[in-house]
Amino acid sequence: MSDFVQSLERGLAVIKAFTAEEPELTLADVARRTELTRAAARRFLLTLQQLGYVRSDGKRFALTPRVLELGYAYLSSLTLPEIAEPHLERLAAEVRESSSVSVLDGDEIVYVGRVPTSRIMRVAINVGTRFPAHATSMGRVLLAALPDADLEAYLARADLRALTPRTLTDPEALTAELATIRAQGWALVDQELEEGLRSVAAPVRGRDGAVVAAVNVSAHASRASREAVQTTLLPPLLATAQRIEADLRDVGTPQARAYH
Repeated sequence: MSDFVQSLERGLAVIKAFTAEEPELTLADVARRTELTRAAARRFLLTLQQLGYVRSDGKRFALTPRVLELGYAYLSSLTLPEIAEPHLERLAAEVRESSSVSVLDGDEIVYVGRVPTSRIMRVAINVGTRFPAHATSMGRVLLAALPDADLEAYLARADLRALTPRTLTDPEALTAELATIRAQGWALVDQELEEGLRSVAAPVRGRDGAVVAAVNVSAHASRASREAVQTTLLPPLLATAQRIEADLRDVGTPQARAYH
């Protein structure tokens, strides 16, 4: 292949020759592991040393912390769904219920990540699915995090329509519920989006402490009472939100781009 740069491949092979089990290698070790001649391995090692990616005591070589820059470029480009996905999978496996992550887009939430365990709604939920924020647990978590002026503007314009007989549609009642959610740090919605569906959500904060997304667990009401949601589903959900936040702090706060 004419566009293939073999020297780059070999240079990366030299970096990958170092492992956690053997962080220091001799020139002979590197040559053997990469199947390079000793002369070629020496050139690559000395080049990496000059660039600051490798250090040497004259006999043995080791990587320097600078190699982390190579991985950071990738980590910084990760989207929120890519970061959240393994945590959603772990949560869904632990509680055996569907888990999702969403962001606020106007007056709606948009699903940007989801791990379903069973079909519990009439409407299939996929990445890109939208629901009115006022009737969902994730939407209420995200609304509760809005600045007062933005929340007032939302309440003035939003169509707080009833999706089930239980849907909260009174602006004053919704405002009070959002204040409770803001204080307690989570939201439980009981059959307001669809009959038979209960869900609980928690905020996900970025590096600056601002809420950037919400994560939830949803279950059929026949399997999970309100009390069971709070005692069984909420604790692992809050732990999951904390793990996602920790990853966001490590790599920055990426954009939720997956549904575009």
